[in-house]
Amino acid sequence: QVQLVESGGGLVQAGGSLRLSCAASGRTLSSYAMGWFRQAAEKEREFVAGIRWSGDSTYYADSVKGRFIISRDNAKNTVYLQMNSLKPEDTAVYYCAAGRAPYGLGYLSPDYWGQGTQVTVSS
Repeated sequence: QVQLVESGGGLVQAGGSLRLSCAASGRTLSSYAMGWFRQAAEKEREFVAGIRWSGDSTYYADSVKGRFIISRDNAKNTVYLQMNSLKPEDTAVYYCAAGRAPYGLGYLSPDYWGQGTQVTVSS
């Protein structure tokens, strides 16, 4: 069992920055890949970024590449999403996820979800 708790959402103006955090716990945590997903109103949930607990591998959706950075702190079992140059279209509920990614981080299939944190970007 894995527990995920997100924090760091809020309201920001276009062009601004926010950093999301995901505190993870669970005995088998290291066996999972971690990712951030988001769901805007009346849209499907979509992959944003992924990372593993070891190595340097990360993966980003094209829509956030060059603006968002996913990172981790293994000592704290925490994954971060630094969001820069935010746009109104980034407005969504952001979810942390833990899952399997045997075919690459871009195909991460979540087994566990956090409760979500709202990010609102005003124009």
